[in-house]
Formats: sequence, structure tokens, C-alpha cells
Amino acid sequence: MEIFEQITKDDAKEILEVALSGGGDFADLYVESRTATSILCEEDRIESISTGIDCGAGIRVVDEDRVLYIQTNDLTIEGLKKAAEEAALAVGKSRKVNPKELVESDLVESTVEIDPSAVPISEKTEAVLAANNACRACSDKIVQVTVGYVDGKREILIANSEGIFTKESRVSTRFSVNAVARDGDVVQTGYESRGGVQGFEVMKGAEELAQIAGDRAVKMLSAKPAPAGKMTVVMSSSAGGTMVHEACGHGLEGDLVYRGMSVYAGKLGEVVASEKVTVIDDATMEGKYGYYGYDDEGTKGQKTVLIENGVLKTYMTDLRYAKKLGLEPTGNGRRQSYAHRPVPRMSNTYIAAGTDDPDEIIRSTEKGLFVTKMGGGQVNTTNGEFVFDVAEGYLIEDGKIGPLVRGATLIGNGPQVLRDIEMVGSDLGFAIGVCGKEGQGVPVSDAQPTIKIKSMTIGGLVEEEDK
Repeated sequence: MEIFEQITKDDAKEILEVALSGGGDFADLYVESRTATSILCEEDRIESISTGIDCGAGIRVVDEDRVLYIQTNDLTIEGLKKAAEEAALAVGKSRKVNPKELVESDLVESTVEIDPSAVPISEKTEAVLAANNACRACSDKIVQVTVGYVDGKREILIANSEGIFTKESRVSTRFSVNAVARDGDVVQTGYESRGGVQGFEVMKGAEELAQIAGDRAVKMLSAKPAPAGKMTVVMSSSAGGTMVHEACGHGLEGDLVYRGMSVYAGKLGEVVASEKVTVIDDATMEGKYGYYGYDDEGTKGQKTVLIENGVLKTYMTDLRYAKKLGLEPTGNGRRQSYAHRPVPRMSNTYIAAGTDDPDEIIRSTEKGLFVTKMGGGQVNTTNGEFVFDVAEGYLIEDGKIGPLVRGATLIGNGPQVLRDIEMVGSDLGFAIGVCGKEGQGVPVSDAQPTIKIKSMTIGGLVEEEDK
């Protein structure tokens, strides 16, 4: 924890004083030390192993609607003051603003079962190769396997002119497998991942996870083309929360709302979803991939109810956009690293579990599509329109799960889908990812229970002989 010892509260206040000497309204200091290890396996061999340490700081000065950001790798006190002086000169005003006295918060440290830094590279490499072998052993139709492993530790110190002074040490680990299967001209993929603010214990059961990815790629080869048209959609909890993250979550981020780029702008207190739907963003879920004690502005991470029983309650905000929107900060100011400015971002976002029996949801559906795994997609936050790929789905016929289908896409409108949710299961399934926005990615998780959507447009495939 060298940066914690290197920069004292008094040092941080002096740096902020320099940053505000040019007349800005607000300033903050973000200092980060990051260690990381990544391993990539392709073509039955380890393609790359990288380890490294990256240390740096970002100094931000806000002057009305202007935001000035200076980054530096010089973490000496003089180096940080020099960067702060450059920011102050860029503001260029004669008035001087004094920061508030800094109040130091308790250090937050993530706890893990197995510290990745204590695990030899050779052991990590063996685990990655074992997962590769387990995936390829699924079938001789597996033609390509990619296995990725990443672990890291971040030590973060944040101080701002409103009196915040926080420190956090966070360990995270992520593991993923992508399998490609081929049968003649038909090519299908299977993908699985797991991870969180956890240690090397994430690799327990890695071979079984790799087999799931391989088995999915192979079984999708024999799937029948998905039909097209409007039908009921049941999304399993195993599908993860891609729908809520993309079709709903981004539209609830404060910067997009303020800029008028969200379909949810101006709708606080209005009904925007079925009364069965409650949407929550919760950074306090320990161990989840989107967990943090403090966000990247030093605001304490919190559980925020965004939509409650169908009613829009609030938006996800950082300090800047909370002020612009006249709301309380929700602790959602996040950044990829010291080289990036913070912006409102999701953490762990999910549709809360309901009371319906997941099996009964399927039995109640006469005809529809049962989605068990989501793929990628696109969403327009301005109007809520989206298109998502279905990685694994089955037809529902007479209340029973029928044949596996491939090539299905879900086409719809986020707010309309939320209104059309008829049943919400009592289960809850999580997925992880790296969410991209404004050229930077941050770790997130999302989740949903099994849900029944009254009607959606399904894009499907046309069989070769019907073309």
C-alpha cells in the first residue's frame, strides 16, 4: 500500500489548493496503483502471458461547465503539485477557492479466499490449459477454443475539495472460455465466463465451465433455425441481465438523462414498467464484479432503487450530474483508470426477484421462445430501441420446453418490454462483463429472475431449402 503511505491527507489538501488556485469550482485527486496478470490460450497453446504494474494520478478541475483533466505518472508530491498547477493555469481565473478540510474515511479492503498474487504463474497457466483441454474434449467438432484469465489488484486514493479522503484496496479475477464448433458449413459458438471481486478461487470448477461452453457450441450445430415473428418470450435467470443492462440501465445513467439522450429523461415519478418490475443498482454486493466500497470520486458505494414496482424513482449519478439534475449522488461515478475522467456508470444492476414459480412461468406459456443465454446486441438510449442476439434458446410448445433453435434475435423497445413483463420469477441469475462507454471499460455484473414478456418481435433464420 505504498501510495497510501506516500500521500498523506495534508499532502492531498495542498495539491487540491494548488488545483483550485486558478479559480475552479471543484477539484479532485485520483491516485491509483494497479498490478495485473493476464494469460491467453489459443490454438492449444499459451499465446501470451503479461504481468505489470501501472501507477498514476488524475487531477480534475471543474469550472462551471468546463472540465479540465490532467494525468501524470509522477507520484511525488512535487510532481502532483506541478500537474495541479497546470490544471489551475488552464482555468485561468484570478479568484481563489479553498478546499474544505479533508475527512479521512476508513480504508476498504476486499477479502478473498486465495490471493492471486500468492499463486505462481505456472499454476495459473496449468489451470488455463486444463480448461482448454476440457473444452476440446467435448467433441471433435470443436475447432477453436480461446481461454482468457485476468487478475489484478487496485489501490486507490481519492481526495476532493468537498472534504472527501478515501482509500480502497480491491482484488478482482476473471476467467472466460469461448468455443467454436463446426459441422460442414454450420458454425456455432459457446461462451461462458465468471469472475468478481474475488481471488483465485474463481478457478474452482473452471474445467466444468469450459465444458459448458463447448457443449453449447456443439449442440447449437443441430439446432433448427428460429422462426420469425411476434411471440411471447420467457427469459431464464440463466440468461443473465443483458436485457436490463442494455435496454434499461444505460438509459438511467445521469449524464445521458441530462443531455436528453435517454428515453427516461423527465419521467421521475412516472410509471415506466410493469408493477411487477423493480430495478436496482447495488455496488455494495460483496464479491460481485461490479462491487466497490467507494466509487471513483470517493462517494460511498450504495444500493439504489431505480424503478420500484414500475415507478421511476431516480437515476444513477456521479457528483457532477447529481448537481446538474438536482439529485443526491448515488455513488455511480466510475472510471477505467487514472487516465480517465469519471462518468455515471452501472455497478451490479438487476431486476429484483419476484414471487412467481419459474416452472409455472413456462407452463403458463402456450407458445413462445425460451431464452437461456443471451449474446451481444445494440441499443439506442434515446428511444430505447434494441436488437439482441440469442446465444441459446428453445421454443415453448403447449407449456413445455421444445426444440433448440439458433439464429434468433430479440427486437424491441426497452420501456415497452418493461411494461409487457407479465410474470417475474423467484430466482435470480447473474452474469459479468466489461461495460464500454466513452472509450473506457469498467467491470459490471447484471442479473434478472425468470421473466415472461407478453410479446416481442423475433428475428429468425430461413432454412436453405426455403430460400
